[in-house]
Amino acid sequence: MYRVLIAEDEDIIRKGIAYTVDWVSMGCTIIGEAADGKEGVEKIRELKPDIVLADIMMPVMDGLEMLRNTMEDGAFKAIIMTSYADFEYAKKAIQLGVSAYLMKPIDQEELRENVEKIIEEIEKEKKVHQLMEKTKAAEEPEVIYMKQDMDNDYVQQIIDATKERYSQKISMELFAEELGVSSSYLSRKFKEATGFTYLDFLNKYRVQKAIKLLEKGTYKVYEVSDMTGFSDYKHFNTVFKRYTGQAPSEFVN
Repeated sequence: MYRVLIAEDEDIIRKGIAYTVDWVSMGCTIIGEAADGKEGVEKIRELKPDIVLADIMMPVMDGLEMLRNTMEDGAFKAIIMTSYADFEYAKKAIQLGVSAYLMKPIDQEELRENVEKIIEEIEKEKKVHQLMEKTKAAEEPEVIYMKQDMDNDYVQQIIDATKERYSQKISMELFAEELGVSSSYLSRKFKEATGFTYLDFLNKYRVQKAIKLLEKGTYKVYEVSDMTGFSDYKHFNTVFKRYTGQAPSEFVN
């Protein structure tokens, strides 16, 4: 269940949101309430919610200041509630990274739609985090050598070359030719030292680089495909989906 905190100084509004909205059907539960911004800061730090609904105009400390003081304390998403259609408030909310800006009185269907979008964002971020954890080994493989010898030197050379040339057309066969040894021998030694086949290592490394480029929002998917060394756009889609569970276009959206 996703944990929701409501910060609203008007008791009737706060209780109404907490007890008349069908939170359970959205996979959520109300873990706490705050009647002012200062109490909100304390509750956020104590309860670590996934989603915070905050009124802008509250005593002691307003909602925007409350969020400004707690955004770095926990990875929560925020929904601002206000009776004021003021562009400056909206601008400040956007600068804080607020996920939604709702006008009072709160429309339950609009609230539901925004909460569902936020949950999708949370799930996407979880997948990205899991992927980064899974592919971390591909970027910096934990290769434990019992002793320094020629076999392990070959493996290290391949890893270093892959980091430098991942955007190019590379393969174990190419490295074998450059090093003057057989590709079957290199493949076996690489798997023994790293726990990965070379193709798995290369694909994971490229996907990790692709994720970083896509997150920037600067490049189109086909450009990222070219920049990370995939032979063609369809192949990039197939490999990306195999490792992340979603196509690059879905990841971007």
